[in-house]
Amino acid sequence: MEELKKKGFWKLFRSKSSAKDGRLEDEPLRRVSDSDVLGRSSRRPSTRRRRPRRTDPNAAKGKGREDPHGTPYDLGPLTEWPPSGMSSHEELNLGPAMQLISRGVPAFKGHKRPIPHASDHYYALFATAAGNRGDETDAANPHDSMTQLMTLRLAESGPATYPWETLEQPSYSFFFGKRPGTITLNHWVSLAGIAPATIKLRDDAGVAPREVDLETIFERLRELDRGLEDDDEELMYRNLYKGLLKDPDKYLSPHKTLDKQITDLIMVLSRSDWVDFTIPKNQVITKFIFDTSPANSQTYHKFFHQLLLSLELELRIQSRHHMTDAKEKLLTHIPPTIQWNLAVARRWRDNIRVDAYGETPEQVELRYKLRRRQVKMLKRFAQMMKWPNLNETIDSLKRRDIDCTLDLVSSHAMAFFSGLVLPGPTFPFLIMNSLIDIDPDRATDDLTLLTHAHPNCGFQYRNSYTYWTATSIVGKVLAPTCRSLAGWVGPARPTADLARNQIARIRSRRPPNRVTPEDMRSMSERSDPLGPPAQIFPVKEYALVAPDRDDDAYLADLVRIELLNLRPCPELLGGPRPGTSSSSAAAAAAPPPPSSSPMPTAATTTTTRPASTTPSTATASTNTAPRYFDASIQFAIDGVSWPLRLAFDVSFVSAWPCSDGPHPLFFDYVYTPVKADELVKVRDWNGLYGGGGGGSGHSRDGNGNQNGVSPPAAAAAAAANGGGGGGAGLGRTGVSSPSTLSGGDEERVLVVEAFGVPDNEVLARAWCAHWGLSAVVADVGRTCMACAIREAYAAAVTVVILVDDEQDGRED
Repeated sequence: MEELKKKGFWKLFRSKSSAKDGRLEDEPLRRVSDSDVLGRSSRRPSTRRRRPRRTDPNAAKGKGREDPHGTPYDLGPLTEWPPSGMSSHEELNLGPAMQLISRGVPAFKGHKRPIPHASDHYYALFATAAGNRGDETDAANPHDSMTQLMTLRLAESGPATYPWETLEQPSYSFFFGKRPGTITLNHWVSLAGIAPATIKLRDDAGVAPREVDLETIFERLRELDRGLEDDDEELMYRNLYKGLLKDPDKYLSPHKTLDKQITDLIMVLSRSDWVDFTIPKNQVITKFIFDTSPANSQTYHKFFHQLLLSLELELRIQSRHHMTDAKEKLLTHIPPTIQWNLAVARRWRDNIRVDAYGETPEQVELRYKLRRRQVKMLKRFAQMMKWPNLNETIDSLKRRDIDCTLDLVSSHAMAFFSGLVLPGPTFPFLIMNSLIDIDPDRATDDLTLLTHAHPNCGFQYRNSYTYWTATSIVGKVLAPTCRSLAGWVGPARPTADLARNQIARIRSRRPPNRVTPEDMRSMSERSDPLGPPAQIFPVKEYALVAPDRDDDAYLADLVRIELLNLRPCPELLGGPRPGTSSSSAAAAAAPPPPSSSPMPTAATTTTTRPASTTPSTATASTNTAPRYFDASIQFAIDGVSWPLRLAFDVSFVSAWPCSDGPHPLFFDYVYTPVKADELVKVRDWNGLYGGGGGGSGHSRDGNGNQNGVSPPAAAAAAAANGGGGGGAGLGRTGVSSPSTLSGGDEERVLVVEAFGVPDNEVLARAWCAHWGLSAVVADVGRTCMACAIREAYAAAVTVVILVDDEQDGRED
């Protein structure tokens, strides 16, 4: 009796708020909606976390006391919950809770940063993560993915620590995800930022450049190879103002100080008659200098004059006499046009040297410091991509390397082998066009219009393979069956819908859901492994979750890719309208979302196209120009064919790795598991188009369509949902039947177990592209299921795709 009284007293002490009307009651489970952390559906700002995060998990935090017996909780990875020796009715203080639940868990944080020289309407969004006790991240290794030249840090050399440190935005240091065809969490978030148009600079600068001949320009470029003479103020002044600029205060107050010279160079480079490298069409910069004939001499001379002034500015900004804080502040606030001039100067200074020069462009000889590395890179790229004409292409590459004529192939090849590459999306097209140009096969003439102005594209070569950009939806979906290198996905399966050698530009539309600044502000709270802030953490509110490891279901290979279908878009056969890019043209004439749910067809029926729609050899030979296509993939699932349209340009986020997993999951992170081969039964997840489950937080038109988007066929959705409501049978975490899936809770995460052959993951990605749902892709060998679900909450997506590379033999 005395023990019962004591137990009741301690229960009252731990749950001071559970005494109601003189009676003791069990404290109700905490939900996110009960705290000051708001869910994503409300889209309202949440209050800041009041308790601090401390790195020492053994320190007492909150109002609870330390365990007087000093019970150790760091006992290795968890195998059961509650841990051995702990009751499910216990309540933990903050310190032990963090040690048991948050140990090795990545903690996500969103950032909203203003854009210099722009109004508050414009902003940039970023995401960072920490706490996983390791150096691994969700980003691909730049060396292994051949993407070193796609990013540049202006303030100093070396890799960027944070995504806002790079010149190009979104940052390509944090672009490609660890898994093929994926992106990082930061890049997913940055897509929702709003950037202003190019800032127009004043053209009434008081400082004017002097007329300089080509020989003087290269003489000074060669002098600057040895560095700036910043130790001699008089010499530095004389070299700048005697030959390059006109000092407006020459007689009253000569500009001999570093800051005045930097100001003068910025003013001179702000003139409108220079090349603007912020414009995408000007970012293959070797096109200005590839032609050394007299017809191009004026352009050639103007480019190197601008390069010399940019290099003078770059060396003064990076001078050791320029204070670090002042340098970083200056580089942040100078206009983008000047920043990109500095990028050109940095690439030149790092990668190119002048061996000889004269009065004409034909007398100029340049030496490329990266040539040997780039030759090895291109050879490795061709081998790993299984280039159809590999042997002849490698022989041609060797011959040109011996003859030192690699830079004479094309302007793209010159940019690639010289390293004169601006950061951003141009590099994938430079390396692929270099490979195409070096290939001696005349069939590559049909692939000459591959350009970064149309990034969502791919091509077929010799009817052997297709190759797709990593930014196109076809590349994103087919990536699990291919390699992902240098911004390309391949070799992928061929298609009968393209000619033997033809470029295809893929049409897709933007998915309906996007991250908002409010999501960034509440990212940490919405994805906290402990749940909403509290003083005590009941053990019963957490569970150890894991995917279904049933051997028969786990190893079942019931899914196979049958066909990659490309349907021409008649309204875009002539290409985009003048003044618009391929992406804007595709958006203007984007296809409607799936007008009906994917319907099965008998696998025994023919899978070939009618003769009237299959291009003949004669037609293919005369119609190889780039065209726009709508893409779809046909799957065979347990004897039945299922077509899925790649209608939406969705994204797949590579999950952050965790350590010391698996980790417990807070009960309010709700999810529903489904096998990959049963995924086609899931229609209109979470009522995205208004059919089924809980309502969406987005506006709808008069017909009930979300933002004017037509929903899938109501009859098909009702049949797929079994006539039941969206929330039926979803009372607790992870309990539902695939035949009744439609969401019901707009934050509920659909966990797709795509184990087994890579076709299962392709099916999951194609299903996401069909319905317009982005997803988090997690390898359970690196990220536990609980951390993947929490990252989905952090990224404001409602689908998680689980794979297991080690179990499935896909470690390569």
